[in-house]
Amino acid sequence: MVVVTTTGVWTVRRAAVEQPEAAELLYAYYDELVRRYQGRPSLPGEVETVLRDEPNDDLVVFFVASVDGEPAGCVGIRMLAPDMAELSRMYVRPPFRRAGGGRLLLGAADEAAVELGASVIRLDTRHDLVEARAMYARYGYREIPAYNDSKYAGHWFEKSLSEKSLATRADPGSVGG
Repeated sequence: MVVVTTTGVWTVRRAAVEQPEAAELLYAYYDELVRRYQGRPSLPGEVETVLRDEPNDDLVVFFVASVDGEPAGCVGIRMLAPDMAELSRMYVRPPFRRAGGGRLLLGAADEAAVELGASVIRLDTRHDLVEARAMYARYGYREIPAYNDSKYAGHWFEKSLSEKSLATRADPGSVGG
């Protein structure tokens, strides 16, 4: 998928989490989570510990978004049940935020989840990720009771992947995601 925005040319493609661009984005994702959660810069080895403790091998699909060839964001999908997907590892690097990349990644994740047979997609997120929670709500997710026991999650969301909800989603090329 290729979309031109005011930031540049966005490209979203499937990737293995072991590929260098994917690994770089996952490291940046966890580095930001550690910094925000701890309220300080990450310590040497801290992100590597989180990467070891939070494996990505259960992600059945992983996407990398790039802007003019530079890695800008990522998202993964795991299957919780044959008809239920979970969005995970959603991340857009700070210089590329509010430029449409989040919507592109969410749209790619929705389409992949439908291809995998999901009719519903869920996610969990932390209480301090206010911007992410607002984006998920704009994109059609509604808050639900906890569906897992993640020690870091404070909010749980769900969205129907019906034809109607996919057809009415926001224009992926518009600014704001």
